[in-house]
Amino acid sequence: MWDRAENQITLVLIRHGATKANMEHRYLGKTDEVLSKEGEMQLFEYKKRGFFPNIDYLFSSPMKRCVQTAEILFPELKPVEIEEWKEMDFGVFEGKNYLELQGDKRYHEWIDSNGTLPFPEGESREEFISRCDKGFRRMIEKLKPIKEERHKTVGIVVHGGTIMALLSKYGKGDYFDYQVPNGKGFVCIMNHFDTEPEIRELKKI
Repeated sequence: MWDRAENQITLVLIRHGATKANMEHRYLGKTDEVLSKEGEMQLFEYKKRGFFPNIDYLFSSPMKRCVQTAEILFPELKPVEIEEWKEMDFGVFEGKNYLELQGDKRYHEWIDSNGTLPFPEGESREEFISRCDKGFRRMIEKLKPIKEERHKTVGIVVHGGTIMALLSKYGKGDYFDYQVPNGKGFVCIMNHFDTEPEIRELKKI
């Protein structure tokens, strides 16, 4: 068994760079959209300015916008793709923005519920968090061989929703407390590697 100092790793959770749909404030879930040129340039600028720490291991969602982001920020590492970390299924809201949904009663009902209702023909928040958690535990299993090594830093390049799901599950805040812009994220410590994970010391990138 590790002692307290050893039984932890640093996690760097990064939301993918901006896509065309992101820039138009559209719901972007299961659509496998690539980064926009502006999104790519922003990531290169963030990297140049030293926003991201060095990492030892890299994981990502399999969706193109996340894999591209990982390649730009950490070109020396090939990410392990976690299928369960795909963005939430927004159902009939997919590809639409606030203005286009104004006349949809289902949208107003979802807003009034503070996002707790399932997306029409899509996922509920509970289903999404459970799915992301399965991926998180798969990542932990893949990392267990490193437990005899010194403290390691693990990069996770995913979607805004995935970050909210994981941090609301293992952190101290609520789901919407963990919203971040494209290309930004959080650095935190994960404790209890061998038992129930706990995330602490959360800092924004």
